[in-house]
Amino acid sequence: MSDFILVAGAWLGAWDEVAVELRGAGHDVHALTLSGLAERRDTRPDGQQTHVRDIAEEVERLDLRDVVLVGHSYAGIPVGQAAARIGDRLRRVVFVDANVPVDGESFLSGWPSEHVRRTIDAQGGYWPPLGPEEYAGHGLTDEQIARIVEATPHPGITLTEPAVLDRPLSELPATYVKCLLDGHEPMPAVAALLGSDSWELVTLDTGHWPMFSQPSALARVLHEAAARP
Repeated sequence: MSDFILVAGAWLGAWDEVAVELRGAGHDVHALTLSGLAERRDTRPDGQQTHVRDIAEEVERLDLRDVVLVGHSYAGIPVGQAAARIGDRLRRVVFVDANVPVDGESFLSGWPSEHVRRTIDAQGGYWPPLGPEEYAGHGLTDEQIARIVEATPHPGITLTEPAVLDRPLSELPATYVKCLLDGHEPMPAVAALLGSDSWELVTLDTGHWPMFSQPSALARVLHEAAARP
């Protein structure tokens, strides 16, 4: 069995439902909350590299081997960088409907982000969760939508600092999980990586937050990804 580290995306903390499913399948699971979020909201990060260190240092602190790093949405950026740094401790990296790091580019690079940047400036350096109407059509219940809307504003500096890659992501064993209710086509940076022999694409017929809308299905995908050679 593998050691999973589950890292949530913007605004959110641990994925308890998925962790329970994976533990039931015999895996060791570590649900990591990044600095500045949820129960760690008082630990303000210096930038995106703080989140990369959060992940890499957790692997070292727990002396984990055979590690499956899992990042959702924004968390794909620090998870991808950490995966490139932990060497032979890594078994696989899984990106769940996630952004992937591009050397020298930030989370906000490559998409219309001026509104987000203005919001961060107006909110004292934080990006608050979107309004409830933004989560329609993603297979979420009203309670699940409220859980996201009421989550922690995200430290803006982690969204604007550029990524630093120690090795090409195409060299890493990786699974990309595309959630089809959030669009059928992976973003261009992901599509390019999927041309690598070490990357695979898996789809889920749900929205952008499968850890809430389909935790059992997501756990099965993660379990199967860990079994890949």
